[in-house]
Amino acid sequence: MAIPSTRDEFKDYCLRKLGKPVIEINVDDDQVEDRIDEALQFYYDYHFDGSEHIYFRHQITQTDKDNKYITIDDSENIIGVVRVFPIGDPSMRSDDIFNIRYQIALNDLYNLTSVSMVPYYLTMEHLALIQEILVGKQPIDFNRHSNRIHPRMSWEKIQVGEYLLFECYKRLDKDVYSDIWSDRWLQNYSTVLIKEQWGTQLTKFVGVKLMGGSTFNGERILEDAQNERKKMEEEVFTHYVLPPMDFYG
Repeated sequence: MAIPSTRDEFKDYCLRKLGKPVIEINVDDDQVEDRIDEALQFYYDYHFDGSEHIYFRHQITQTDKDNKYITIDDSENIIGVVRVFPIGDPSMRSDDIFNIRYQIALNDLYNLTSVSMVPYYLTMEHLALIQEILVGKQPIDFNRHSNRIHPRMSWEKIQVGEYLLFECYKRLDKDVYSDIWSDRWLQNYSTVLIKEQWGTQLTKFVGVKLMGGSTFNGERILEDAQNERKKMEEEVFTHYVLPPMDFYG
């Protein structure tokens, strides 16, 4: 069996799995394309192999400051934003002499090679807890249909030309990562959706007599496809979905 590496090979694979060319699959080519797109969308939304964890940086423009939001280009394929790194916080600068990390590095770094790291680790955890309680995370809003990130902040804290860094999730680009077409679950799910389309169209032939006296039953194909689809979607939620977490998108 040839492993699909392009969309056309993938489409042919799914149709062969349904019986083509031995059996005529009564589904239009555009319908096959639609079902593959539907399978890809489900794959991107729920399957852990359909997206990747990235860090996205954006250089601030005057337009961003005027709008008070950041527009993400569609080509970035970002589907969720987890958080933005601290904005305009001088205590995060490594060269700030009032930064506690700077003071530890200046005065005690040479000692850390000969003593336990536990006190340093506990101190950093305690400082992080204080920061979380008193300051908290920078609020942001993001909607992947508008492709806009809204950092809830005073835009005077950041200047044109500076960068914001976001922790994000993005869809895998199927045109770049052709290995996506060899994914077993995606192959099976796309085949099931095409089969469901086929069964839906064949229900008009229920009870039609064929040569030899057998009866054509399109409802059986549709019912089988619907059961298979339900089973596969449940499989994603129990085996392939990422653990629940807070992110916008």
